Amino acid sequence: MTAHLISVIGSSPGVGKSTLCRAVAEWLAGTGASVDHFEEAEILTRSAFRPVAEEFAGGAAGVRPETLVESTRAYVAESLAAGRDYLVTDALLPFIPSLVAWGHGESTLVHVLGEQVRAVEPAQVIVVYVHDDPETALRRAVDREGEAWEDWYVRKLANSPGTRAVHDLASAAVHLRFEADLTCRLLAHTPWRVLTVDVGSLNAQEAYAYTRRHLTDLLGLTG
Repeated sequence: MTAHLISVIGSSPGVGKSTLCRAVAEWLAGTGASVDHFEEAEILTRSAFRPVAEEFAGGAAGVRPETLVESTRAYVAESLAAGRDYLVTDALLPFIPSLVAWGHGESTLVHVLGEQVRAVEPAQVIVVYVHDDPETALRRAVDREGEAWEDWYVRKLANSPGTRAVHDLASAAVHLRFEADLTCRLLAHTPWRVLTVDVGSLNAQEAYAYTRRHLTDLLGLTG
C-alpha cells in the first residue's frame, strides 16, 4: 500500500482545522490502517523535529527553512520505516504561515516548497485546505478562546518580521487574505492534490462528511 501524507491546514484560526484533522485520523484508523496523527503542538516534541525545537530553544526568532525541510524528510522516513499507511498532520506542510511570518519572500517559499516536495517522497500528499472568510473565522476564534487570545494573536503577528503591519483583527484579516491567495498559488505548482473545504456554510459535522467523501475517492477507498 502506498503511504499517504494528509496535511490539514487552515486559512485562519477558527476554521475548525484541528477538529477536522482529528476526525480524519480517527476515521482512517477505524479502517484498520496504521495511522499517525501529528497534532500541531507536537512539532516541538517529535523526535524528527528536534532540530526545530533546538533552534527555538537557542533564542532564534524563526527556524531556518532547511531545518524544516530536513525535519520533514526525517519524519516521513521514520514513519515509512514504521510501516505507517497514513500520516495525518495538523498544520505541518507546507509551513507557509510560519515562513511568511519569519520574513521570507515568495521566491524563497517557491524554493522551499520544491524542497518539501522532494523531502516527502515516496509518500503521496493530499493537502486538505480548510477555508473561511478570515474576519468571520477570527471572530469565531475569539469567541471560543476569549479576548486574551485576541491580544496574544495580534501581538504575535505584530512582533514577527513578515507580519509587522498587523495591529488589530481587521489588519490580521487583511494579511490572512493575502496569505490564502499565496498558499493557493504556490500549491497549484506542486504535484500534491489539494482538497479545499469551504466551511463558510458548513458546521463541523458537515465539513467532516464533505472531507471524508472526497478523501474516500482520492484515496481509492470504499465508502
